[in-house]
Amino acid sequence: MVPPSSSPSAAAGTPDATTPDSGGAPSSDAWRTEQLRTENAYVGGLYDRLETQRARAADRLREIHLQERGGTSQSRMERDTLEIHHTRRLAELYAAEYGLCFGRIETADGEQQYIGRIALADDDHEPLLTDWRASAAEPFYRATPAAPGGVTGRRHLRSKGRTVVDFDDDAFGVGALEGRESSELSGETALLASLTAARTGRMGDIVSTIQAEQDQVIRSGLSGVLVVQGGPGTGKTVVALHRAAYLLYTHRDRLARSGVLVIGPNTMFLRYIDQVLPALGESDVVLSSIGALYPGVTGSDTETPEAAAVKGDARMARVLADALADLRELPEESWTITVGRRSAHREELVIGRALCERAHAAAHRTGEPHNAARSALVERLTSELALRIARDRGGEMALDDVANLADALVDEPDVQAVVQRLWPPVSPERLLTTLFGSPELLAKAMPDFSAAERAALLRPQPDPEEEAAPWTTADVPLLDEAAELLGPLPGSAATRRAEAAAEAREREFAKLVLDDFGVGLVEMDAEMLARQYRGEEALRPLAERATEDRTWAFGHVIVDEAQELSPMAWRLLARRCPGRSMTIVGDLAQTGAPAGLGSWGEALDGYAAGRWRTVELTVNYRTPAEIMRVTEGVLRAVDPALAAPRAVREGGIRPWSLRIPADDPGPALRAAVAQEIAELDGRMAIIHAPGAPAELVDALAGLDGVAVADGPAALDSPVVLMTAAQSKGLEFDAVLVVEPADILAAHSRGANDLYVALTRATKRLGVVHSRELPEMLTGLDPR
Repeated sequence: MVPPSSSPSAAAGTPDATTPDSGGAPSSDAWRTEQLRTENAYVGGLYDRLETQRARAADRLREIHLQERGGTSQSRMERDTLEIHHTRRLAELYAAEYGLCFGRIETADGEQQYIGRIALADDDHEPLLTDWRASAAEPFYRATPAAPGGVTGRRHLRSKGRTVVDFDDDAFGVGALEGRESSELSGETALLASLTAARTGRMGDIVSTIQAEQDQVIRSGLSGVLVVQGGPGTGKTVVALHRAAYLLYTHRDRLARSGVLVIGPNTMFLRYIDQVLPALGESDVVLSSIGALYPGVTGSDTETPEAAAVKGDARMARVLADALADLRELPEESWTITVGRRSAHREELVIGRALCERAHAAAHRTGEPHNAARSALVERLTSELALRIARDRGGEMALDDVANLADALVDEPDVQAVVQRLWPPVSPERLLTTLFGSPELLAKAMPDFSAAERAALLRPQPDPEEEAAPWTTADVPLLDEAAELLGPLPGSAATRRAEAAAEAREREFAKLVLDDFGVGLVEMDAEMLARQYRGEEALRPLAERATEDRTWAFGHVIVDEAQELSPMAWRLLARRCPGRSMTIVGDLAQTGAPAGLGSWGEALDGYAAGRWRTVELTVNYRTPAEIMRVTEGVLRAVDPALAAPRAVREGGIRPWSLRIPADDPGPALRAAVAQEIAELDGRMAIIHAPGAPAELVDALAGLDGVAVADGPAALDSPVVLMTAAQSKGLEFDAVLVVEPADILAAHSRGANDLYVALTRATKRLGVVHSRELPEMLTGLDPR
């Protein structure tokens, strides 16, 4: 296959009498037709190569399966490893089907290079298509008229299925684009076409329209913490996801073993982005919210702002440690117990406070979590009691006999009762339930919190016969913190499930060893068996293994809407990424959570001091300039020092406001929504204040085509009813903001929430209100 045979100038878009951007006569239809023909010929050849690669991968998979059925000498482990490799490659080839090739560049010496989703080469290993993540593809994204970097021309291809239907050319180094305000944008026509297209309810990738400032963020180094600060519409989320794909491509050996964790603000957002990375051919990624990072628990969003603020406070780490210490009893002076009740050696023993303190000290010296350290306490307590009994009985007792006596004491009911009081086995759930249900324990563990703050955490102890109240998202970091203090609880349901799964895998592996090697386990070297077993376990999907394992250490963590995370949530994430390789994405102007950030240093100085850096995205690709002008006063109210990102386009539709009757707002509001739905081309969000009147919400939810944000149909419905917090990270063709004054008054960061609500639209913005508009909200055309 050879590149299109058009001349360098024509192919690259260099101005002449027949090409676009010439400033003279428009290009002829014949010229464009010929260009499309040659581009389709080349891209068609790429698809042929794609089919060949697919067939080879599929054939290799069939060979592997035949070898397994034929019982070849190749081990099952090797076959499974090969199967995973070729299955992953086949998935990558299928993921590249849509938009396989989306552009090319040309240099001054006439060399052409095509850019696409994956790399393809001919039978002689000559490159036909360059993977967008490869360093060789950087000029496609970085070249601008001011800094072409050796590129003389760039062509953006627009395809429908496998057919190239149109193209746009950028010329560099010849002054063709001189003086244009958005000359730093690559592929303006392709970019603006994607921005103005109707939203679908799912985020798509932007590999064909990545801009220069976005590309620099995507390709930034792996080490340390990269903070990407960017206002609404700057593409923070999609840049972060493409960064995940880039890092997995560039650092495959390191990250394929540990994976990448992507944290989003809520479940709806995760559904919104869940197709981006698979479309880029990446699967070693775990998508989660903070509320789902504790195995077996999915936190709800039913927390009061006051309780969420207290639970997110960094001081709660010490509170949990103090609450745990309060569960460990010590006698005022002594406890008396009876041992040997069913034997001839029935004895009463006095356990003094000093002995209990020595047993406590033995447990603390281990440095182990609470539940693991319990065995040291038991050993110290029973050993001292056994020695005392031996002395009381007189005569000499062999050390082995003393040890046997100590072992027997472990099973004595009274000794077990003492151990239970001294050092009770505790689960994270029990620790939090006990703390939140006891005003006395809250007062002892939280002396430097106010009475109102302690009261915000108080909730009744659950009835043993009733289901406990569900855990909230703010509880999850506390559960994780408690799990660090406590360690696994012996005999718990979760521990039994993990042990049963491990035993099943061990039995399966033993069978594989016998089948593949024809020897018993006793004949194998122990370390070799351990290595083999770890390899067998690694064959399970990474996302599955990482989700089940609370202690999993990820190679890289990406956090979207990071400004919302509390200090306790940051502690959790630091444990998930001990290497401190992170991409933190957010906008401090959009902080709405009660325990959210005021600065990035609040979160990072304690964990990555000197190892974090900040970049800023400054161009708003999503929100039209007319809408951004409406938000100027709101942004000043959030923080006068903040600057809004620059909008690159006018939408042509003026934002509007409509005042409705305050005494009976329902009918007028329904009419306004119905009118917007009738004029809708795409998807719309109706954003209201948290705690809006139920009858108003129910009236809107009852309209045809309207879904509520936490419902299963939210992403696929043309209209979604939600709060500003639920809309974070999402975008819609149209947005209707209901009662902005109520959004402002909902909590202390109401202005941040209003700023979020106003900046979700790509085309249309309307505001419906029954009272005077807030003074900060200007630039709306009254209806």
